Amino acid sequence: MSTKSIIAAILITLGIVVLAYSGITFRTPGKSVDVLGLKIATTDSHFIPPVAGALALVGGIVLLVLKPRST
Repeated sequence: MSTKSIIAAILITLGIVVLAYSGITFRTPGKSVDVLGLKIATTDSHFIPPVAGALALVGGIVLLVLKPRST
């Protein structure tokens, strides 16, 4: 299996997952805040929209369909 096929399979899989869940929300640690000696941890919320999943799916399919150039 070539590198192009592996990348295409990953893009297709991720695109299907994002579309199946109507977007994906995930959290990452944010900056901590010090208030009167108390350290308060925060989180940042991120959202991957379904449009990104559709683009990944189409990009993966295009990678599989395209033939390599002959030079």
